[in-house]
Amino acid sequence: MDSTPSQVNIVTGEANPNPDNLTAGTRSPIFITNDSLRSILSHSSLIQHFHTTLPALSATLHTPIRQSHSISPSSSLLLMPSWSSSPSLPYIGVKLVTHFPQNSMLNLPGIHASYVLFSSVTGQTLASMDGTVLTLYRTSCVSGLASKFLAREDSKVLVMIGAGALAPYLIKAHLAVKPSLEKVIIWNRTMKKADELVEKLREECRGVSFESNDNLEEIVGLGDIVSCATNADTPLVKGEKLKLGAHLDLVGSFKETMRECDDEAIKRGKVYVDNEAALVEAGEIVGALDRGVIEKKDVGYLAELINGDAAGRRNSEEITVFKSVGSAVVDMLAAQLVYELYMKKVSTERDV
Repeated sequence: MDSTPSQVNIVTGEANPNPDNLTAGTRSPIFITNDSLRSILSHSSLIQHFHTTLPALSATLHTPIRQSHSISPSSSLLLMPSWSSSPSLPYIGVKLVTHFPQNSMLNLPGIHASYVLFSSVTGQTLASMDGTVLTLYRTSCVSGLASKFLAREDSKVLVMIGAGALAPYLIKAHLAVKPSLEKVIIWNRTMKKADELVEKLREECRGVSFESNDNLEEIVGLGDIVSCATNADTPLVKGEKLKLGAHLDLVGSFKETMRECDDEAIKRGKVYVDNEAALVEAGEIVGALDRGVIEKKDVGYLAELINGDAAGRRNSEEITVFKSVGSAVVDMLAAQLVYELYMKKVSTERDV
């Protein structure tokens, strides 16, 4: 039997089951708890899954522009659907996201999300899971995958700008692909949060030094990898401060008014993005294009790195920049991996 990716189960490496059998025994939708999700998913496994499947399956995934509906002047509902036309990926998925920024006054998160997975063969609901945790994993692992190609192999220092929910996931994703990393320095506008994250990660990530530092301009220049996950609307990273050979990872901005780095950082670096939406959504990229700092032809894509169509890092002194805005494609592939690993685990436990 031909063992191309489209004929093989992506998780097990075995021949794909008949799609009708794939859903057998799951007539009642399952709910995958956060504890279960974290127990079966790792940054290494999801990064490898993206590396393997994005080239083979991304072209078979259909992802309409996300829908956004205003619920009130300050709150909104977003729908992010995706479905596959490949027999080896028999799924339909929808991420549902609510944005209630006023929740901060209630000491609640401003964003909540759920992900629902359906069979594209029968249309039946297969599973649902927390879309917030899934997004944290997929976002960080996309950055980790880019870092695999763009950061120096001998990277020693990771600077994490921002200490919010995404920060520990990003740190672990970069550590997963760059085992040479020895030190992580964390900065946050509220340094108490940076200090708390340092203490948490010291317990979870042995063998790596963690520290906080409130001098942002100083620590940016120390980073072999500088990762940003903030809501900044004025640049935090000054390009002139980046050391030669640095890799800059930008995750926070998702609209034109937001910027985590200045034009100099974009000008000095070779820029890659996760998908074309970054050219119209990410403030750093949109602004640099509008001001003529770079042209569209100067921007590379993650898929090109994976496929070998782009060289990635070309030498030890080159500065690289990666900007991600997210997509329903990686949501679907992340949900697929979680679901198939969960079903494999259930099957194994049943046979014991």
